[in-house]
Amino acid sequence: MSETSWWKGAVIYQIYPRSFYDSNHDGVGDLAGITKKLPYIASLGVDAIWISPFFKSPMKDFGYDISDYQAVDPLFGDMNDFDNLLERAHQLGIKVMIDQVLSHTSDQHAWFTQSRQNKTNDKADWYMWADANQDGTPPNNWLSIFGGMGWQWDSRRQQYYLHNFLSSQPDLNFHNPDVQQAVLDNIEYWLKKGVDGLRLDAITFCFNDKELRDNPAKPIEERNGRGFSEDNPYAYQYHYFNNDRPETLDFMLKIRALLDRYPGTAALGEISSEDSIKSMAEYTQGNRLQMAYSFELLTDDFSVEHITTTVQQLEAQMKDGWPCWAISNHDVARVVTRWGKGHAKSKQLAKMFTALVTSLRGSVCSYQGEELGLEEAELEFENLQDPFGIEFWPTFKGRDGCRTPMPWHIEKEHAGFSQNAPWLPVSPAHQSLSVDTQIDDPTSSLVFYQTWLKWRTTQDILKYGDIKFVDLHSDVLCFYREYKGKKWFVSFNLSAQAQSIVLSESTQPINLKFDILQGQQVGQIVNLPAHGIYFGNCA
Repeated sequence: MSETSWWKGAVIYQIYPRSFYDSNHDGVGDLAGITKKLPYIASLGVDAIWISPFFKSPMKDFGYDISDYQAVDPLFGDMNDFDNLLERAHQLGIKVMIDQVLSHTSDQHAWFTQSRQNKTNDKADWYMWADANQDGTPPNNWLSIFGGMGWQWDSRRQQYYLHNFLSSQPDLNFHNPDVQQAVLDNIEYWLKKGVDGLRLDAITFCFNDKELRDNPAKPIEERNGRGFSEDNPYAYQYHYFNNDRPETLDFMLKIRALLDRYPGTAALGEISSEDSIKSMAEYTQGNRLQMAYSFELLTDDFSVEHITTTVQQLEAQMKDGWPCWAISNHDVARVVTRWGKGHAKSKQLAKMFTALVTSLRGSVCSYQGEELGLEEAELEFENLQDPFGIEFWPTFKGRDGCRTPMPWHIEKEHAGFSQNAPWLPVSPAHQSLSVDTQIDDPTSSLVFYQTWLKWRTTQDILKYGDIKFVDLHSDVLCFYREYKGKKWFVSFNLSAQAQSIVLSESTQPINLKFDILQGQQVGQIVNLPAHGIYFGNCA
């Protein structure tokens, strides 16, 4: 693993295509819209884009239910649109990563259409089928993330099929070597077209226990994480048998071997398991995936203790692989709302979040609109599209609040996203934070994002350096970055009050020429304003 690899230390800009830019004004974003906005993306200083699914799909889960892995859904355009996007991105020096949803398909995929017909056809064993118990109940107690049992009865086969997500998303049977090969063939189709990388969705769900053993119950005090709390029975189990099975690690070797045949490509695994830190280390060990990220920094816990513990535990376990961090994405509430907790409209807070996540060791996934400091959109129930939110409303409002359209122009209808009503309404609060209002404002979140990322690109110590945390204050995140004889002290005041820390070694302040609140050093004391930062060069 070379430091010259483009993905190591990269900032990867995630695009949710439905909501980025609508070029044909049907209310839904598309591939041609992304291509039109590539110069804007290049201006951000990011290294790559990750495009959420644009493949043919009935859109029950908005593209994460794929019916044809090698076709562009007409909603987003056609293959020429993708080819044009790829060519233009490469002209601008932007790498292109695409989502690959491997663990399950749509129930409208040709594989499943054939598989469900009977128990003897060529695809009969391509999905997780099981007989009912003697009393007609499902074969075990596995649950679906989106609510209810993880098994759906199929009258054609007189069997249940497994779905870890929606009932319209049947799980593939990766115990079948033919399934593995078919999945690898689909991946190679896109590698041959010239994509630079893959983001592997829900990759820990590929294999399920062959013996279909019941998951054990989880004590109430441990039921937490990523929307799976008291209102979702999914949190009631340890998912030892329908997630993160050991066979998946062997399949990662096959994915890596395929990638190695296409030099310069890389895979980023989405890790969700009972011990995500341990799994991140395992999935990137040896000749497996190049990178992995988890939901550890996508929770509501914004504290020095949580961030420090998360990164330290990963550093202790991840020996061969490379971490990737995300603080926002299409599955969770936007970070200025989730971590802001009452300070969501603070430009300073958005700037600090950008500086913080890009100062950790690892690569970064940055979600569209993060550069604008967008907060979570508030939607009425009748506007919801997300089946997850509809099922668990109102205690959990789903994922639509982070998926509303990008605001481009303050004065245009629908914030310039489309000339027609978009699939989700544009938040009025977002319109005032539109790109055109920020692009020429030197104090804006957007201009800070641009200038900070371009500066970070020149700082190898932040891209590649080791990290070591130091406990100086319960509200101030403090760590050292060290690389090739250079050592920096970095600190972030996570609180809304001014704080002071006492430096543990001689440090000279680094003059960060950015519009962000910075701490002032007096002797060995650094006085940090609310949500302020301090960088020091250690003598």
